[in-house]
Amino acid sequence: MYEMLIDSQSKDKRIDAFLAESDLGLTRSRIQKLIEDGFILVGQKTVKSNYKLKENDLISIEIPEPKEIRIAAEEIPLDVVYEDSCMLVVNKPQGMVVHPAAGNYNGTLVNALMAHCGDNLSGINGEIRPGILHRIDKDTSGLLMVAKNDAAHLGLSRQIKEHSLTREYLALVHGKIKEDEGTIDAPIGRDEKDRKKMTITQKNSKNAVTHFFVLERFEKYTFLRCRLETGRTHQIRVHMSKRGNPIVGDSVYGRKKEEFRLNGQLLHAHLIGFFHPETNEYMEFSQDIPEYFEEVLVKLRGRMN
Repeated sequence: MYEMLIDSQSKDKRIDAFLAESDLGLTRSRIQKLIEDGFILVGQKTVKSNYKLKENDLISIEIPEPKEIRIAAEEIPLDVVYEDSCMLVVNKPQGMVVHPAAGNYNGTLVNALMAHCGDNLSGINGEIRPGILHRIDKDTSGLLMVAKNDAAHLGLSRQIKEHSLTREYLALVHGKIKEDEGTIDAPIGRDEKDRKKMTITQKNSKNAVTHFFVLERFEKYTFLRCRLETGRTHQIRVHMSKRGNPIVGDSVYGRKKEEFRLNGQLLHAHLIGFFHPETNEYMEFSQDIPEYFEEVLVKLRGRMN
């Protein structure tokens, strides 16, 4: 059971929006389901998701025990970069979905984690997403944190909320960027014309900040290191596309014609840093780009000679 006392700064906010922005690490849809099922109370009374908070309201949150998970554990090889009793850092390959969803219940990172960890995964995000703190896209490779228990989940989720994580990506983008570094500060929300896509918008959006640094320039491309200040859905892909430098291989936000035969975007979560949820020791891990990414860079370097 978790409890929160509402102060003057949080009054008048919708309860589902307030809790989605808290350090619980729950999605808004998950919070709405918990409210609907009576696991989230205000003053020991049930409320609706659109309830406007009042000063001194006491919110009680009960995270139900995960239901028996129907998602099958699968012996899928995992590239575990770090593991201890409360968490893991894994290197996800391109093409792997992070968690099951409608029409896609097999071959995900969660299926692999269930086989690797057994019952040792946090239950906060429900039976479909055990242990999952954050995501990277199916066709993006790289490092992800996974929580083995609820205390670790809350501690790491708090760092995600406070933007105290260090998260860096490597990307190859179209166009020759002249400046050595830059910052893109543009809010991201759901695209009203295509609900599967994100876009830069002022409507129903969240602030999003990406810092980029040029590593190499080629005739028609630029190799970048991108540091996330925030972590919105598709953030780097949207920001770079709107800037006029879409990520190579991005079939959603990129160019229709690509000269390289790719199965996804050349975007790799190469570095993650965080404070350990138990020891509070700062830890940082990095992972080199995959072979298919390196092969493209080698071809481009060859053209420069």
